[in-house]
Amino acid sequence: MSMTNVALLSYLNELLKPERVQDFCPNGLQVEGKTHVQKIVCGVTASQALIDKAILENADAIFVHHGFFWKGETANICGMKKKRIAALLKYDINLYAYHLPLDIHAGLGNNAQLGKLLNISDISPLPSESPEGIVMQGRIVPAMTARALAEKLGCVLGREPLHEGADSDLINRVAWCTGGGQGYIEASAHAGMDAFVTGEVSEQTIHTAREMNIHFYAAGHHATERYGAKAMAEYLNANTELNAEFVDIPNPA
Repeated sequence: MSMTNVALLSYLNELLKPERVQDFCPNGLQVEGKTHVQKIVCGVTASQALIDKAILENADAIFVHHGFFWKGETANICGMKKKRIAALLKYDINLYAYHLPLDIHAGLGNNAQLGKLLNISDISPLPSESPEGIVMQGRIVPAMTARALAEKLGCVLGREPLHEGADSDLINRVAWCTGGGQGYIEASAHAGMDAFVTGEVSEQTIHTAREMNIHFYAAGHHATERYGAKAMAEYLNANTELNAEFVDIPNPA
């Protein structure tokens, strides 16, 4: 049984509540396609590879974390962007994108899903950071060594993380922000965390980790953010009559 694209937009907005955040891109229906949606492909980024897969699957819609029309980029629809949008329009595929709302959702969000995968206890938002849920904190019980956490991240995410160590080898209190969240390392250190986990690293991040004596792990932007879209596909299958499929387009970044 299908759902109209407008009804699906209302459903997703009610679930993810994009009005709570000021984002770097429009959240919701970014490219309008056919009126009725039954098959939806979920993925991390609206790349050409994901669009091509959706076309092969005869999808009516795509749901992603990283969509189009980012602040600061050119508004011209040329080159790569033109090719992507042209494919969506040719095959009448709706594109739904939710950036920060998918990061911070208490159950389906990228942060929530990473905490679940790592079996972190006593999970709560780091209160100093906004919007609520952009950085999460919790406890690893029992405490594990820094090397053990690196190995666990590598095992769970399928990618060996970059690790910058601290004086104490045991990690109990940990904070995390999936994707490009390295800028939150200072807030995590000020909050007394033993470790901070994110997707990316900047040059200055390593100096911050060393000088503030906190373990830092860069575990991959894509690797840490593939689980929100996966959870969304599972949620749609369980709670609607839509046919949702998660498609992972491998990315080493």
